[in-house]
Amino acid sequence: MDITDFYDTFFEEAAELLGDMERYLLELDIEHPDPEHLNAIFRAAHSIKGGAGTFGFDVLQKTTHIFENLLDHLRRGELTLRRDIVDLFLETKDMLQDQLDAYRNSAEPDAEAFARICRVLQQLAEEEIGQAGAPAAAPAAAAPTPAPAPVATSASVAPSEAIEAQDGEARLCVALLGVAEKDRQLLVEELGQFGRIIKTSGDEQRYEVELLSSEEPDDIEAVLCFVVDADQLEICVLGIADSPAAEAAPAPAPTPPAAPVPAAPSSPAASGDDDDLEALFEANQSLFAALHSQGAVEPAGAVAPAAVEPPVVEPPVSTPAPAPIAAPVAPAAPAPSAPAPRAPAAPASPRPAADSKPAAASSESTSLRVPVDKVDQIINLVGELVITQSMLEQTVSQLGGALHGDLVNSMSLLQRNARDLQEAVMSIRMVPMDFVFSRFPRQVRDLAGKLGKDIELVTEGKSTELDKSLVERIIDPLNHLVRNSLDHGIEMPAVREAAGKPRTGRLTLSAQHQGGNIVIDVIDDGAGLDREKILAKARSNGLAVSDNMSDEDVYQLIFAPGFSTAEKVTDVSGRGVGMDVVKRNIQSLGGHVQILSRKGQGTTTRIVLPLTLAILDGMSIRAANEIFILPLSAVLESLQPRSEDIYSMAGTDQLLKVREEYLPLVALHQVFSVAGARTEPTECIAVIVQGEGRRYALLVDELIGQQQVVVKNLETNYRKVPGVSAATILGDGSVALILDIADLYRLSRNPAVTPALSGPVPSAQEKMLS
Repeated sequence: MDITDFYDTFFEEAAELLGDMERYLLELDIEHPDPEHLNAIFRAAHSIKGGAGTFGFDVLQKTTHIFENLLDHLRRGELTLRRDIVDLFLETKDMLQDQLDAYRNSAEPDAEAFARICRVLQQLAEEEIGQAGAPAAAPAAAAPTPAPAPVATSASVAPSEAIEAQDGEARLCVALLGVAEKDRQLLVEELGQFGRIIKTSGDEQRYEVELLSSEEPDDIEAVLCFVVDADQLEICVLGIADSPAAEAAPAPAPTPPAAPVPAAPSSPAASGDDDDLEALFEANQSLFAALHSQGAVEPAGAVAPAAVEPPVVEPPVSTPAPAPIAAPVAPAAPAPSAPAPRAPAAPASPRPAADSKPAAASSESTSLRVPVDKVDQIINLVGELVITQSMLEQTVSQLGGALHGDLVNSMSLLQRNARDLQEAVMSIRMVPMDFVFSRFPRQVRDLAGKLGKDIELVTEGKSTELDKSLVERIIDPLNHLVRNSLDHGIEMPAVREAAGKPRTGRLTLSAQHQGGNIVIDVIDDGAGLDREKILAKARSNGLAVSDNMSDEDVYQLIFAPGFSTAEKVTDVSGRGVGMDVVKRNIQSLGGHVQILSRKGQGTTTRIVLPLTLAILDGMSIRAANEIFILPLSAVLESLQPRSEDIYSMAGTDQLLKVREEYLPLVALHQVFSVAGARTEPTECIAVIVQGEGRRYALLVDELIGQQQVVVKNLETNYRKVPGVSAATILGDGSVALILDIADLYRLSRNPAVTPALSGPVPSAQEKMLS
């Protein structure tokens, strides 16, 4: 079996465990740490260590081993928690993440960083507990660990008097159900790293391994499940030793011996020197040769003594090396076909019986890991299905309903099923915002400490779902906004206290659905934005501003390239290169940014994004012979303008009065220079749209109707077109442009960059894309 087939599963699960570890570390109360959190952190480190040992990731295994020892002392109350210890543990978590990323990229982890973190952790163990964290994990041992000696897969026994349970060790029985021989050998080798194997027996249907181990059965199962399914494992506790001289379970019935299994020492300290290892190896080889000469076992191949290297596991209390066996046991009795009877013992955790089908089914995982590219391929196919369904719908609409009633009904059913399928497939890519918000507690904690501020982070709407493609691209803009709020927004504790505020500032990250969009708010209770300071800085930068600008327009100035009101440049902010990137990235996702602020009370930065970038609900509109698509989430209403509601401004600007509100008129045919369109506003239809917090009246010739469209990236297939966010394919096969609402008004005010769509009919857009 190629063990590399399981690498991706290990990497993903280890990354999840590291994320949980960081979350629990950040939630720890220094004075009264939650024991459940401490145990969860320990289990995460232990599982990563076991998996790293299985796959031969030596550096990762050794680092987690030292870390695990410290966590064990912490959860036992032998180590007093302090803030600097939490900081060190968080740094260790980062180091483990770096090592995991290195192995994921088929590279070796940084040896210098590995040596440093080992030295720091061992120093902490020596200072606080009075012992080294793990002598075996010295940086010099960073070379790949040789594979352990093969373990024979036929039945074998080590006499109970030769291997006695030590204090805290348990006699475990691990049953492998329906595991092939090549996989059994790998699993038995792995079990040897958890303790000392004393017996193996059985066949492919049920193969049992007895071992002495101080590890928890759940931790052993977590590691073995990288290779086999959970329903292929049964782990029972046969007895627990209270002292080195006592064993809880009686010795099993004698079974004819086969190939012996050398007991894996728990630590280098317990294994003795090289001479002891060689003597043990020779003794076992002699026994194997004697048994083979009598036909008891088949040869498993010679193994050089150098290949036996003790794995790095938690050192137990003074484990003596097993005594060598002087003489083989004669095979006087035939080997029984069934496993030897055992004393009854309660299992460590309830497990289903081997023949219990319903119970085994209940243990199956309810989730399935699928590569993102496969999901994207399904979504693309669903998009093509939507286009095909639109083509069929248009063809059917041209047929007589009376003569083709069954076809019309079938088409309606296909339309409903296609929409249900599309919604189901799109939901696969939806992930909760907690995936994004979980990245910021650590950042807020570290940055607040660097700035000398006390800041509380609050998250709301973590279960709100967003398309995964958007989630990955929203992290960087949110990162800039959070850093900006921490540095510029929230004041120093003394300043807050003087202003009558709590010393601890509050930063809130909120997400909620609003129509077809998701709204993400970054809210701080800091000093708010200073309008006069922003205007003064804008004038000094040569920006065209006036004192009559609305607050919203003034606040939008902070998104100008190179704009910053910081008094000095720090490694956090002040260079004026972050906020313009935020706005540009949000607009590239089809969204916009709004800023609301009250001086002395705080600032809210609001990001409005579409829920997905793959398929959207749109409104088809027409200007002359050209068809465009308006995102339905941007459409508020439509009406027929009256001459008395239209007001002319300086130049060619016009306003439309809609219920005591004056909205700028934007003629679509003027923006794109469409020939043959209606020019009188009273002959057109005004569609009230909203973009970037502004509302406009868009003049079009005709409203065609609402439909779902598949979004095609225009820049990939052609180039960036002002006023256009993407393109789609209509039912008749023609191309329609999806309009960028926020950019239309800017184009109407700046005709110099207006694209011309005055080419030949029926579709100048197709010519532009050809």
